[in-house]
Amino acid sequence: MKNIISSVLDAGVVPGFSRIGYAIRSRINNWDDVSSYDLSGHVIVITGPTSGLGLETARMLAPTGAQLVLVARNAEKLKKVIDEIAGLSTGPAPVAVVAEMGNLRDVAKAARAITEQFPRIHALVHNAGALLSGYEVSAQGYEQTIASHVLGPHLLTTLCLPALRTVHGRVITVSSGGMYSMELPKIVGTRTLEMHPDKFDGTKQYAIAKRAQVTLNEMWAITEPEVEFAAMHPGWADTPGVKDSLPSFQKFTKPILRTAREGADTIAWLCGVRVVPGKNGSFWSDREIRSIHKLPSTRRKDTQETRDYLWKWCQEAIEPFVETTD
Repeated sequence: MKNIISSVLDAGVVPGFSRIGYAIRSRINNWDDVSSYDLSGHVIVITGPTSGLGLETARMLAPTGAQLVLVARNAEKLKKVIDEIAGLSTGPAPVAVVAEMGNLRDVAKAARAITEQFPRIHALVHNAGALLSGYEVSAQGYEQTIASHVLGPHLLTTLCLPALRTVHGRVITVSSGGMYSMELPKIVGTRTLEMHPDKFDGTKQYAIAKRAQVTLNEMWAITEPEVEFAAMHPGWADTPGVKDSLPSFQKFTKPILRTAREGADTIAWLCGVRVVPGKNGSFWSDREIRSIHKLPSTRRKDTQETRDYLWKWCQEAIEPFVETTD
């Protein structure tokens, strides 16, 4: 009966993605409080922790005794968060790492600094990124949305694999329900995941990046079976990012938006639950596995060939930064 109720909520999108879905599912499934978990000795790396979902994830995990490693691009904002989280922590003091996730050189340096200090990583949370209104280019010349949501996380995962394998660690990728509207692009010839500057649409580019994330999550699970991979979408949460990027949507839906904490619940739960109750590489929302497709068109375009092209493109993009030490 519980599964039927949840499926009906999800099919309706609005009730499933809104605070209604969270309230009903958390109640009928008697969710426990992640902050009550004992994660002493666990090392959890979180990118994008200075606001919204990332900040709430850090707040929820701080009382568990885990060693939190927080990665953000703004040193001043990160210091404020570190000070706050330190006051909530029952374990070691949180560690700050300054890095721009869209800058592959930054990511490589950060990954090496993290793994040198923490050779065992229990969970790596890819949360950093934003929905941009205009076309921007990363330090390496990639469109910024793709650089920070796809290539940066792909490189960070790659460089952290030895530390993750050691403890059968987890990689959690924060995607978005917006990816349901977008098919996986076929990267052949000169085509990439990046939109042309003259036709740039920030919302569409964001959805493409999020579609790529959930696809890569499934591919990582096959490639690296010693590590657990999970992607998730938080539903519609009232975060600073939503307010800044989608002000009309935020204003119209505000009465039914989830809090940032409600949106972040599944992220923290995937970090801390003793056994992830599902297949490696699954896509989650509200502590339940979801399909990565809602439309027949996106399912048809999701072929093994298209997936292989995506993987190859990502691998080639990060290759110069995998072996470098500067």
